[in-house]
Amino acid sequence: MQVTVSPAGISGTVTANPSKSAMQRAVAAALLANGKSIIRNPGLSNDCLAALDVAEKLGATVNRKPELIEISSNGIQPRFDEINCGESGLGIRMFTPIAALASQPITINGHGSLTTRPMNFFEEVLPQLDVKITSREGKLPLHIQGPLQPKDITIDGSLSSQFLTGLLMAYGANAEEVTITVQDLKSKPYIALTLQLMSHFGVNVQQQNFETFHFGKKQQYQAKDYTVEGDWSGAAFLLVAAAVAGKAEVHHLNTESAQSDKAILDALRSAGAYLMPGMFTINIEKDGLKAFEFDATDCPDLFPPLVALAANCKGTTKILGVSRLAHKESDRGITLQQEFGKMGIVIELNGDEMLVHGGTGIKGATVSSHNDHRIAMACAVAALTADAPVVIENAEAINKSYPEFYDHLQTIGGKVDVAVNA
Repeated sequence: MQVTVSPAGISGTVTANPSKSAMQRAVAAALLANGKSIIRNPGLSNDCLAALDVAEKLGATVNRKPELIEISSNGIQPRFDEINCGESGLGIRMFTPIAALASQPITINGHGSLTTRPMNFFEEVLPQLDVKITSREGKLPLHIQGPLQPKDITIDGSLSSQFLTGLLMAYGANAEEVTITVQDLKSKPYIALTLQLMSHFGVNVQQQNFETFHFGKKQQYQAKDYTVEGDWSGAAFLLVAAAVAGKAEVHHLNTESAQSDKAILDALRSAGAYLMPGMFTINIEKDGLKAFEFDATDCPDLFPPLVALAANCKGTTKILGVSRLAHKESDRGITLQQEFGKMGIVIELNGDEMLVHGGTGIKGATVSSHNDHRIAMACAVAALTADAPVVIENAEAINKSYPEFYDHLQTIGGKVDVAVNA
């Protein structure tokens, strides 16, 4: 699919899409619970649909209704010997330890960029928990056989917090008087979100400084009613669009959320945008934008919208945390440098530091998403203030996390022309 976004002023009101991070965790918790859980305001992006499919294959019954999803489960009771997590990095890392709770052999697969992401973590950790595992030289598919036995363990948290999320959720099903110790944990807010979801579904973990996670007496997940909050990572693009090209009111965003990507508000303030947050609404308006500094180590998914923001700020913006970008849907540091370069924005990559030379003018161009949902959205936002239309190839990449994005951009004034490839 090819999408052309033309320069336009932004004005209007829009509701943020559901958080896929919260949605996927809620699906996992409902799978681990006994009884019927109800998930309201469910996300239906590709990653969320993949999570629902995995839950069904691992034993849950999923009933989709217009405004909610019912998930009935009696814990992990696999119906199939293979699960596929699509292209979801969180899905593969979260559901692998959960699937390992079963005693039968299971093959875990995915597609797209997921097949090239390193999975060595599981080969190092799962055998310590009595799980047999083989892989394709550290890549998918994974072949596992449990059942996983929770034990005191020390893990490396430097690559991704998603591995820890999977272990925490699996331990929650049957751990007793054991501790997970984590060294050099990245993206702590995502673990806060995991613990928040586990607590909602009846499993509480004692943590100290995000370094030790202790499970006391044995607990059980309980079927619950859960409402998925708005997604800060997707809404970040709408907020940046308003900050660079007009004004907007974005609803269904919880400023008390555990989602790490709500840090976009700090970046927008630093850049000089006008913000007026409510409890579940953000009003934002363009003002004199200036270069800023921001550490995105704990929220690497913000890099694409931050670059779109920085491109419109006068001066050189410094963003830290580039090392977190290599194992995303694309190598995002390099991809952002390439695609924004086509639009006339110079980006330097120096180790863990990205320098964006903004305020020089954004040029119309033909760019590629590299099949990366966040690259497609960043280019669309940059197009709003370009001197000519920007054509985005492989623009359907947004379906991974935010299938409504182009519609929402149009809702607040964006000029979007969609051409489906023949």
